Amino acid sequence: MAHSPLAGEHLLNQLRLVVGNRHVLTDDRRSQRFTHGYRYGGGKVLALVRPGTLLEQWRVFKASVEAGRIVIIQGANTGLNGGSTPFGNDYDREIVLINTLRIDRIDLIDGGAQVLCLAGSTLHALECKIRPLGREPHSVIGSTTVGASVVGGVCNNSGGSQLRRGPAFTQLALYAQVRNDGSVALINHLGIRLGDTPEEILSRLDSSAYTHTDIQRDTGMLASDPDYSTIIRDIDAPLPARYNNDPRLLYEASGSAGKLCVFAVRLDTFPSAGPSKSFYIGSNDYAELTVLRRHILSRFTTLPVAGEYLNRDAYRLAEKYGKDIYLFLLYVGTQHVSAAFNLKSRFDSLSGKLGLSSSLSDRLLQSASRLLPRHLPRRMNAFSDAYEHHLLLRMDGDGIEEARRYLNSIFPSSSGDFFECTDKEAAAAFRNRYAVGAASVRYRAVNADTVENVAALDLAFPRNALDWRESLPAELEQYVLGRIRCGHFFCHVFHYDYIIKKDSNWLDVEHRIIHYLDGRGIEFPSEHNVGHLYKAKPVLADFYRSLDPTNTLNPGIGQTSKKENWA
Repeated sequence: MAHSPLAGEHLLNQLRLVVGNRHVLTDDRRSQRFTHGYRYGGGKVLALVRPGTLLEQWRVFKASVEAGRIVIIQGANTGLNGGSTPFGNDYDREIVLINTLRIDRIDLIDGGAQVLCLAGSTLHALECKIRPLGREPHSVIGSTTVGASVVGGVCNNSGGSQLRRGPAFTQLALYAQVRNDGSVALINHLGIRLGDTPEEILSRLDSSAYTHTDIQRDTGMLASDPDYSTIIRDIDAPLPARYNNDPRLLYEASGSAGKLCVFAVRLDTFPSAGPSKSFYIGSNDYAELTVLRRHILSRFTTLPVAGEYLNRDAYRLAEKYGKDIYLFLLYVGTQHVSAAFNLKSRFDSLSGKLGLSSSLSDRLLQSASRLLPRHLPRRMNAFSDAYEHHLLLRMDGDGIEEARRYLNSIFPSSSGDFFECTDKEAAAAFRNRYAVGAASVRYRAVNADTVENVAALDLAFPRNALDWRESLPAELEQYVLGRIRCGHFFCHVFHYDYIIKKDSNWLDVEHRIIHYLDGRGIEFPSEHNVGHLYKAKPVLADFYRSLDPTNTLNPGIGQTSKKENWA
C-alpha cells in the first residue's frame, strides 16, 4: 500500500506521543553522538528517536514507514564502516534514526544455556549476566570492550576472537519487515509463543509475560554457528573461514545490516573456558608464524581460545595513542565506556560549535596521556623492540600443556621467541590489542594537518594462504603515510588501517586498494559488514533486496541504491 508522506512536524508530534518529548531529538548538536559514525559517516535526520520499550519501537517504526520516511535502526553505534548512521545528505527521503539502547533487557532460557536479548542489550551486559552461571557469550573481548550491542553483532555477522564459536548467528529472531506493498509486518521466529497480533506479542515480551512452556525447544532452528570450529581447521581450503558475503550465514536477521527492524534475538551461550594461559610470541619472520598457525590448527587436539596478531606498528600506535582508553578500561571498566563516549561526543559538538575544533577532546586527552609513565609490561615492550610480528595465543584445559610443549620445541629460533604471560601480562596484552581501533581514531584526530583520513580495511585471507602480508604498487603507495596492522590470526582475518596523506581522495584510494588486493582471493569485509565503504557483492545485495523490497531501511548500505524501490 502506498503512503502519503506526512508533514515533518505532524510526524514528529506522533513520535513524541509514543516516546515522550525528551526522547525525540531534532537538534543537530544534541543528536551528533548518534548521527555520526564512530569512524566514518554522518548526515542529517528528521529526528533521532529513543524508544524505551519494544512496543514503542514498533509504533515509532510503523509510523515512520507509513509517513514515507527512511528508517535507520541503530544499536550502540560502534560500527567501523558507517553502517548504522546516515552517510551523506543525498537521500531522496527524510530519515528517522531509531536508537534502541534503552531497550536492554536480557532473559535467561534453560538456566542460561540460551539467552533472549532485546534490541539494545550489550555484549558486556550479557557477559556479566551469565558469567556467574559459568557461561560465556559469543564474544568476550573485542566488541565487548566498546559497548557493542548483541543485536548489532547478529545483524552484521560480527566475528571476533573466538575461534571455536564463529561469527554471530541465529535463526531465532523477532523482527519487522517492510513488504512489497509498503505495509509493515511483524514476524515472530523466536520459537516463543507470545500471541498473534504485534501489540500482543510485543507487550508480552516487554513485560516478560511468557512461561517455560511457551518456549519451543524442537524448532530445528540454530541459535549459533555449529560448524566454524571444523571450518577453521581446513587449512588448505581456498576460501576464507569467515566473511560477510558468505551465504551460509545470511538468514533473516543474521547479516541483515539494518534491512530489518529487529526487536529480539535468541542465542546460545557456551561453557566458560575455565583457567587459561596466554603465550606472547614474537618473530621477525612472517613465515615462522604461518608454520605455527598451520601446525596448531591441523595437529592440536585443543583449539586455541584466541589468537590475536599485532604488527609492531600497531603495538606502538596503541601504546602511544590508546593509552587513555587502555587505562580507562583498566581502572573504570567497560560498563562506563558508552557513557564516556557520549560525554566526549557532546563536548566535541560544543567545542566545534564554538569554533574551537571538533577534535579538541582528543587533543586534550592525548596531551594528558603523554604525561603518564609507560603503562605496558616490560617484557612486552622488550618484544616490541626486538620483533616485528606479535602473536597472543590463549589456551585452556589440556591445550595449555600442548602449546607449552610445542612452543618450547620451536623457540627460541633465529628469528623469534616467546614467553608465558602472567595473568597481569595477559590482561594487558589483550587490552592493548583492543586499544588499536581507538588509537587509530585518535591518531587521525590529532594529526589532521598531515592526515586526510585512515582507510580501514577488513580483510579475510583464504585459509590456504601462506603469505598474509600485503604490498601496494607505487601508484598507491604514494598516498600512504603508514600502516596499522592487527587481526584474528588463526581465522586469517586482518584489519589493515592505511594512513592516507593530507589532501588525497582517501575514499578513492581505499577503493583502489580493495580492487588491487581483490585479485589475491581476499574477501572484503571479513567481519565488520559492508557499511557504506564496501560494495556488497551480488549474493549480499540480493539478500538485502529480498529483506527490504521497497528500500526503506538503511538504504545505500553496501554502496547500493539510496532511492525508494531501489531506483
